Amino acid sequence: MSEENIVKRVCKELNLTQRELAEIIKVNSGTPAQWVTKGEVPPTYQYLLELMLENKHLKEKIAKLATFKELLNEI
Repeated sequence: MSEENIVKRVCKELNLTQRELAEIIKVNSGTPAQWVTKGEVPPTYQYLLELMLENKHLKEKIAKLATFKELLNEI
């Protein structure tokens, strides 16, 4: 099974449309759709999209840690 396209993955995990993603990363509104269709993302944008996902995951981990620290303080 092939890996899910990074554009689709970013849009799904960050709850964005491809048009909203285009606005965030400052590309033409149709560019993310072209990347999905062609299955190729320029290396610089591939890296940017991976960083966006990593940032989301790190924020989720930090939020869980903050909650855990709050629980420890209650004990």
